[in-house]
Amino acid sequence: KIRAIQNELGDRAKKEEEIETLRSQIKNSKMPVNIKEKALQELSRYQSISSAVADSFVIRNYLDFLIALPWGKKSKDINNLEKIRTVLEKNHYGLQETKERILEYAAVKIMTKHNAQTILCLVGPPGVGKTTLAISIAEALGRKFVKQSLGGLQEESEFKGHRRTYVGAMPGRILDGIKNVGVINPVFLLDEIDKLVNNFHHNPESSLLEILDPNQNKTFVDLYLSEPFDLSQVLFITTANDISNISAPLRDRLEIIELNSYTEKDKLNIAKQHLIPKLLKEHGLKSTQFSISDSALIKIIRNYTKEAGIRNLSQKIATLIRKTIKNILIKKITHANINEDNLEEFLGKIIYYDLLTEKKPQIGVVNGLAYTTVGGDVLSIETTCYPGKGKLVLTGHLGKVIEESAITAFSFLKANAQKLGIDYDIFDKKDFHINFVESAIPKDGPSAGVTIATSLFSVMTSQKVKENIAMTGEIRLTGDVIAIGGLKEKVLAADRIGINVVFIPKANSKDIEDIPEEVRNKLKIITIQNVRDIFAEAFISSVIER
Repeated sequence: KIRAIQNELGDRAKKEEEIETLRSQIKNSKMPVNIKEKALQELSRYQSISSAVADSFVIRNYLDFLIALPWGKKSKDINNLEKIRTVLEKNHYGLQETKERILEYAAVKIMTKHNAQTILCLVGPPGVGKTTLAISIAEALGRKFVKQSLGGLQEESEFKGHRRTYVGAMPGRILDGIKNVGVINPVFLLDEIDKLVNNFHHNPESSLLEILDPNQNKTFVDLYLSEPFDLSQVLFITTANDISNISAPLRDRLEIIELNSYTEKDKLNIAKQHLIPKLLKEHGLKSTQFSISDSALIKIIRNYTKEAGIRNLSQKIATLIRKTIKNILIKKITHANINEDNLEEFLGKIIYYDLLTEKKPQIGVVNGLAYTTVGGDVLSIETTCYPGKGKLVLTGHLGKVIEESAITAFSFLKANAQKLGIDYDIFDKKDFHINFVESAIPKDGPSAGVTIATSLFSVMTSQKVKENIAMTGEIRLTGDVIAIGGLKEKVLAADRIGINVVFIPKANSKDIEDIPEEVRNKLKIITIQNVRDIFAEAFISSVIER
């Protein structure tokens, strides 16, 4: 009994000491007066109830959160544009247009002494450096960095927290990130903003609109905190793979900066200047213990990776370094020299073969160009015919738009059969089957129109299509070709697999200058106004005049 009394007195003394520590922290905090008063009221409640009561833990967690928030604490900004440029150049190869946009953004911020009214949104395929660029922006501005991934989030409470009446209530991700980073003006990266889940029951984008709007976020209320908190000094940056998945109201608040695919030359230089030194340091290996030839790096880029960015390339180089370390420890070697001849000993058999090495001119087989969230791609379309009554069959996991493009192309050929040298009887005696290769991958969009028309025309006239060409463009019933999107990514994909000639809509002529000069010099880019322009060039022995 005496021991129980002693324990109780000891617990009470500990709690009194705890109360005094919390009171001192609250009074010394830079909280606004009204929030400080609220914190002291909560502290009085905490003091008056037993530590065994559930509410005791709830109040203590709330007080800890209030004290931990960085009230008024901020990083000192670097307002030197040249220093910002130096950091961006040091950390990132290429991306000149992107860097210029960021410098312009920083210049306005320096001049006005507050954040810009729009929010940066870095858009591009995986692995092109969106996250690392955001980290570099934080470094360049002298600010702390915090990241929250939004992929798959569907609850508004993820942003705005839960009311403390709920069991297990927590603050939202925004204030939790601010608390963890310890300043009120960090660079806050909202990663994969296009992966938010919006449906009938949940609309997290509505909460995000308030957070990103400079006119509203000065008085942002997290339900857990239940008091306004100023987010206006936070520099929010968002990333996305596919801008089309972002709602129009949210997109209006974003300044889109596109990060495009890297060329083979870009990847080679990034590997030599950034990836290899970084990975050697991470793995504790000296540069004198590991070397790799340019030809081996190019072989990795061409035959072991198939990507717009450099993520897989980095993983393959890391594999080489790990195997080198193992050989140093087990086989007692002092140096590993990776070249084109011994690369397969380290990485195994080639994964991706040059798609053109096994190709030959064929009837009905045409290379189309696609643009996806992971960059550009070359998509093979094949057509065959068999006895029937002019029916059109489409396979390959296709969406409604691409099916309508096929119908449009078919109708154009049928309506202009005589002019194009097609025997009209074929439409009464044959059925046509168009297949889009790689059936497991969903496909949609109008830009395959000219490819479908060329594939059908090849079968209808028994002409073989040249294997080293690719094409993109939306087709009208008149045969005219309309502009498409993602041209740069599509042309880079064609270059990656060794295509020599690319047909693009004449309306996209203005976009050719966006394609890297090294790629423009390697490829022959032909602009077309009507699909007949392709028919005059695409076959081994063309019978159609322009």
